[in-house]
This record gives sequence, structure tokens and C-alpha cells, in this order.
Amino acid sequence: MERTKCLILGGGPAGFTAAIYAARANLSPIVYEGIQPGGQLTTTTIVENFPGFPDGVDANTLMDNMREQARHFGADVRSGTATAVELGQRPFRVTIDARTELEAETLIIATGAQARYLGLPSEEKFRGAGVSACATCDGFFYRKRTVAVVGGGDTACEEALYLASLAKKVYMIVRRDVFRASKIMGDKVLATPNIEVLWNCNTQEVLGDAMGVTGARLLRKDGTVFDIAIDGFFLGIGHTPASALFAPWLQLDENGYIVTNGKTSATSVPGVFAAGDVQDPRYRQAVTAAASGCMAARDAEKFLLEQVNS
Repeated sequence: MERTKCLILGGGPAGFTAAIYAARANLSPIVYEGIQPGGQLTTTTIVENFPGFPDGVDANTLMDNMREQARHFGADVRSGTATAVELGQRPFRVTIDARTELEAETLIIATGAQARYLGLPSEEKFRGAGVSACATCDGFFYRKRTVAVVGGGDTACEEALYLASLAKKVYMIVRRDVFRASKIMGDKVLATPNIEVLWNCNTQEVLGDAMGVTGARLLRKDGTVFDIAIDGFFLGIGHTPASALFAPWLQLDENGYIVTNGKTSATSVPGVFAAGDVQDPRYRQAVTAAASGCMAARDAEKFLLEQVNS
């Protein structure tokens, strides 16, 4: 059975940054990229808020460069997805694609989180062309324009308030007649002049043309169907962290995010570390994911040194 000092699960900004640092620390890391090589960032187009790129950078180019940088320093980057883990004792055992087993002295989990979508074919059609699940990532493109946010919880309210600082008008599409959000967040939305809340509405279809999103078709609870003209359609209905595989072994919070210890990447199992969106319900940015990948690699290096010296 193959054995490694450091096994990294996930090929997004967190996983590749961890790989760069781990490789430079002579840990000879093995990286499995998972079901979405490059991570969730590859669902967008141009990234304008990653440091070092004043004119922005193509998301796929950015991730290709991170992958090659990890390989340059000696990381073994492979295709494959973890399908089983045993974290009861070290070395940890991980099964890839239900057939390849490895033993790892340390494990870095950087499997990310997936934004929740409505499941509409038109939503999928215009993903990256006006449909987004990250206002912080893509809101800048909609300055002085009209956008919509779907959802009635705190996440949707936060997205709407952020977009309201940039856009001319923000519609909030809420399927109930009240917010699920905390009262303070709901009150902030209602007090913002350029946010209009469309209560008791569900999205039937995202409308668009060859240039991208142009509108949305909504269905009111009373059966009324109507269209709104928009330039961008944002999802604010939450994220699902890719943590189910680790639930029997690690402490998770009420939403499934891996709990880490204080300002470190350490999980409830010594030698297992978590980085990126799988442990970050708040920021969910490429730059914060990369930073936490650095932390995880440094924490893994320190853990291995302590094992040698103990």
C-alpha cells in the first residue's frame, strides 16, 4: 500500500496552496483533485479580486498556474476522488475512487463547498454569463445595473446589501411572506432604498440571450406570472460543504462545515487539517482559501516534526 507524509484532498486554491507549501517543506505531498479540478472558482470567468492581477485573471488560467506551481515544487497531483476514509488511527487510510488505497501520516482536507442552485436548466445555461452564487466575486461587474438575489435568509440579505452598494437596483426574490433571516438583517434590507423585495415569489426561469442574462420569470403564490428585467441573477440560498465523508470522524458544525481549532487548521483528530471552504462558512473567497491552505501545510509540517521529537 502506498504511503505518504502528506495527503491533500481537493484541487482548488486551498488544496494547491497547501501542496506548494508542503512540497517546499519536503513533505512530498500527494494531491487528489476531486470531482471539480480547480475548485468552485472554475465556475466563474474573470477573477478581479485575487492579488497580483491588476487587470484580472481568467479563473481557469489561475488554477492551471497554481497546479503547475505545485508540480514545479514536487507535489504529485493526481485525478481522483476520496470515497472512503479511516481516521481512527495514524497512519490514516484513504480510498480513492473505491479502488486505490493510501496511508497518510497527515491529511489535509480541502474539498470545498458547493453553492446551492435552484436546479433550473436556464440557470445552468447562463451560469458564468449572468448567473452567479457569489456577490463578492462577481458584483463588481454589475455596477449601476439591475440584479436579482434569490433567497430570504441571512446569506441572501448579505448578498443583497453588498450588491446594493454597487448596483442601480436589487430585487430580492423571496418565496415566503417573511424573511428567514435575523430581524436585524431583514430590517437593513427593508431600509435600503434600492432594494425591492418580491414576496411570495418563485423563479420559473432565467431569461437571456447570446450575451447573457436579461431577466427572470417569476411565479407568485397567487398564480400570477410576471417577468423582471435584470442584468445579473445571484443565488443566496447557501452552500453545502463537501464534508459528509468525514462526518463519522470529525467534528462538524450544524451546517456541516468542519470545525477547526482556534486560529489553526487543526481538526478534532490530531494529524488531520482542514482548509478552504469546507471549513469556512463566512468568507468563501479564493484568497482566504489559499491562505488557509498555507496554514494547513505549515500545521501539518509542525505536527510531523513534533511526532519525530516526541
